[in-house]
This record gives sequence, C-alpha cells and structure tokens, in this order.
Amino acid sequence: MKHRIAVITGASSGIGMELARLFAADGYELILTARRADRLQELAGELGKTFGVAVHVVPMDISQPFAGAALWREISAIAPEIEVLVNNAGFGDTGDFAQQQPERIEGMIHLNISTLTSLTRLALPGMIERRSGKILNVASLAGLSPGGPGMSVYFATKSYVLSFTRGIRRELRGTGVTVTALCPGPTHTGFEKAANAQNTRLFKWATPMEAAAVARAGYRGLQRGSAVVLPGWRNKLMAISMKFSPAGGVVEANRILLAERRQKRTANYPLQ
Repeated sequence: MKHRIAVITGASSGIGMELARLFAADGYELILTARRADRLQELAGELGKTFGVAVHVVPMDISQPFAGAALWREISAIAPEIEVLVNNAGFGDTGDFAQQQPERIEGMIHLNISTLTSLTRLALPGMIERRSGKILNVASLAGLSPGGPGMSVYFATKSYVLSFTRGIRRELRGTGVTVTALCPGPTHTGFEKAANAQNTRLFKWATPMEAAAVARAGYRGLQRGSAVVLPGWRNKLMAISMKFSPAGGVVEANRILLAERRQKRTANYPLQ
C-alpha cells in the first residue's frame, strides 16, 4: 500500500476526531493538532492500538497570528510530504458584533480564515509537484447564507472558506490535486450544552446530525474529489431554500433562528 499521511486540525473532538478515525481505518499515517494535548494523546493511543497506524500529535493554539507557518514547520519536521490536509479547526462566537470582545473576533478570523489559508498555501506546492493530493476545508452551511445576525463574523468567515475553496479548486484543475468544501449544518459535537445551544430554535427545528455521519460524508466526498459536500437531506433542503430566497428574507430567518442564542454570549462555539 502506498504510504499516505493526512494532517487534521481540530482533531481532539467532534468532526475532526471522527475524520481521524476514518483516515486511520483506511491506513493513513496521521498528524493531528488541537489545543488539548491530553485529548490528542488519548486519541492517538486509541487509533494506534485499533488500526496499527502511526499517529503524531502537535498540541498548538492555531488561532494566533502566523500560526499556520508555525504549525507547518512542525508538520514538515515529521513528514516532508503529506497526501491530505484537513482544515477542520474553527470556532464561532455569538452576540451583537458591536458588543463582542475584539480579541475573540481576531481569534476567530485568524483560525477560520488566516490559518486555513496559510496551511493550504504551504501544502499545495508539494502536492502539485507530485501531482497528487487532497485538501478538505470544513466550511459550514452558514457559508451559503447571506448573513447571520448574532453570528455575523462566523457566517462571514465560513463564506470566505467556501469561496476560497471554489476558487482554488478551479485553479488546480489538471494538476492531480483536489480541494473539497464540507458544509455541515448543526451537528452534535459535544459543545451544545456548554454553549446553551440545545434550546435554540435552530437546534429544535433542524435536528442536528451526529459528528460521525458528517465526517463520513466529508470523507467520501474528499476521496471522490467532490467540490462541495452538504451532508444530510435537511441541510440540502436548507441550502436550496437559501439559494432561491431573497437575501433579506434569509437574513431575517437567521435572526429568528439565532435569537435565543444571542441572549447569552458563548465561548468557543463551533457551528460545524
């Protein structure tokens, strides 16, 4: 079997953890990163024992400026060539923009946009040279929306991820390298209770998917070389509805769905 290495950010829980399990089951050597070293070590032990693959962990807060370059140095020291990059790490913050903490806004933009962009830029030259490689950028159903009052920055960052992925995907045509955007809707990843999100209209109406199901859809789409993956029929219907509805109406609908959540500001709330 060809020696394959996959890098996954935000791998300590949720979709990232489930993706790590799928890659390990398929025989990939893994480089996993997240802030929580203990969770990474626990996962590495589980995957190594269950699937017999090498798992390297790089505990790091990649929401800081220039974190992408710092992480890439760590990755390169472990493996000079990687086959797959999964940009999964991301978080959201709630509340009216004018009242949000500036450092939280900066961290969200650094993680959701800057680090993702930097890692993609650093990974691509080697992939193009080898004419082989895959990148999965975890965006969100929110990225298809014209705006989300109460989570305005989060929605905007995920719109960037989706637009960026579509653009570079076209640039890479014929290179042997593919880029895929995974756009999950509300997903059970263990954060909803801590974020007081289980009582919002969004979570009551949307029937959140399980992280494992979202990960499977993303993994299959990545391996097929799909452009955009929308897991679950409800999310597909919501995407179609947003596409053919007036932008103002969609923004107002989002305001209603997020209204209950806006009463309490949350920390580190990842919609995906």
